[in-house]
Amino acid sequence: MGSVLAAASPSPAPTAAGGNQVPGLVSIPPGFSMPSVSSIPSTSGSGQESSDSAPPLPNPGTYEECHRKCKEVFPMEMEGVRLLVNKGLSNYFQVSHTVTLSTLGDSGYRFGSTYVGTKQTGPEESFPVLVGDMDNTGSLNAQIIHQLTTAVRSKIAIQTQQSKFVNWQCDLEYRGKDFTSTVTFGNPDVVVGSGILVTHYLQSITPALALGGELMYHRRPGEEGAVTSLLGRYTGPNYIATLTLGGVGAHATYYHKASDQLQVGVEFQASTRMQETSTSFGYQVDVPKTNLVFKGTVDSNWVVGATLEKKLLPLPLTLALGAFLNHRKNKFQCGFAITIG
Repeated sequence: MGSVLAAASPSPAPTAAGGNQVPGLVSIPPGFSMPSVSSIPSTSGSGQESSDSAPPLPNPGTYEECHRKCKEVFPMEMEGVRLLVNKGLSNYFQVSHTVTLSTLGDSGYRFGSTYVGTKQTGPEESFPVLVGDMDNTGSLNAQIIHQLTTAVRSKIAIQTQQSKFVNWQCDLEYRGKDFTSTVTFGNPDVVVGSGILVTHYLQSITPALALGGELMYHRRPGEEGAVTSLLGRYTGPNYIATLTLGGVGAHATYYHKASDQLQVGVEFQASTRMQETSTSFGYQVDVPKTNLVFKGTVDSNWVVGATLEKKLLPLPLTLALGAFLNHRKNKFQCGFAITIG
């Protein structure tokens, strides 16, 4: 929930594609999401100190990032063949070329570009950030992200389908010392009186506990409604537990870092509208000495999948293999990806 443009982002590249990285600056993920400013808050220092000398509560991050740590453990589905070539033209500008061959989805070519400005707000944070890509049919996805002040950040996202505007949204995010609030406007049309408004609020209660909520209001001719949900996240020394209730069901995730090489995650989803539930288990194994990353998953719908990513250093080359099998539907798909640059 919370992303008005869930369909606006291009199909995410496989794990091997990673994110568009400008050396020494900001990293832009394939799905064009807002760059993270702070990681999950640490729980250190919350023990024996008195209230007078207790450290201030940390900023909890954004509402949409609460489940992200667990989701990053799961492999991304791959199908067909994908070739991605990244080329850095300067410290601030990078382009990419993606060729996809698929037997199930659409095959084609995408050209992408990333520009990072000179306003540096951290060791790996610079603004403004302009990200966009266009496919061979002329469909465009673009985002503009800018840090207006030390506490206020804005994002504008646009999606077109060939020559027609499909979606656009504008985000405003305010980060306080111990809270984050966000307002999102999606597809507003004052002529017909339609649009979507989404507000998020996340507050640190203790160094380990954060609570928040979401309100989504939508309106179009003949239809109007609002959906609310509540969220809680607890951060331990090596685990994160998150629960979202409301809206159309429940969503719970649990992330655990067992060691520097092994990370695991469990996700539970229940939908009152679809009258179904699902549970997924995922894990990630890192082998730094061989530059190898393995991810696997199995869920209650009898879907099993895995991806294997290998960096061929010192060459700027990354290979990825993926396979997914749905036992109930007797459906199998596999993919192969090469990333250069």
